[in-house]
Amino acid sequence: MLIIGIAGGSGSGKTTVVKKIVDALPHDAVAVVPQDAYYYDNGHLTPEEKLKINFDHPNSIEWTLLKDHLDRIKAGEIIPMPMYNYVTCARSKDVIQVEPKRIIIIEGILVLSQPEVRDRLDIKLFVATDSDERLIRIIRRDIIKRGRSYDDVLLHYQTYVKPMHREFIEPTKMYADVIIPQGGENQVAIDMVVSRINMGLNS
Repeated sequence: MLIIGIAGGSGSGKTTVVKKIVDALPHDAVAVVPQDAYYYDNGHLTPEEKLKINFDHPNSIEWTLLKDHLDRIKAGEIIPMPMYNYVTCARSKDVIQVEPKRIIIIEGILVLSQPEVRDRLDIKLFVATDSDERLIRIIRRDIIKRGRSYDDVLLHYQTYVKPMHREFIEPTKMYADVIIPQGGENQVAIDMVVSRINMGLNS
């Protein structure tokens, strides 16, 4: 089993990179574990309080549960992965049963920020995208998928996303085995990563 971590700033194109890697690998060989599934349940907060949640700080993630699930899936167990809703800021009562596969991809902005998570990774990737391009994507995503107003998105970006990126996310580039500039548009880098993964599968 190969465990691959894919980090990068919010709106950097991590999801696209993951999709392209999955599509290029053998069918049914990959299980994806999003870091976002492990945000703490904040469904009890008021709407005003929910707008102030700092999703970009490491303390927003239940790392103990995530590490336990990585260990269990590596041991061949099916894990009950949480389901997190960004609109309600709550975890669902339901879970997703994730089966062990030959390749496990854990994807999220803070994946490389935790030493105990990094130690569990066989391959570490960082998706690097221009900050202006990331902001444009964040605005589109948060308005369409998370129900935020334009002003709320910009305030949240200035208050949390930008400073947290500088403090906690950008520095984790140094831990990456491969940095992928331009996200999913960089097909050459993605092809190289897929080739390396296939080598690991066949070794």
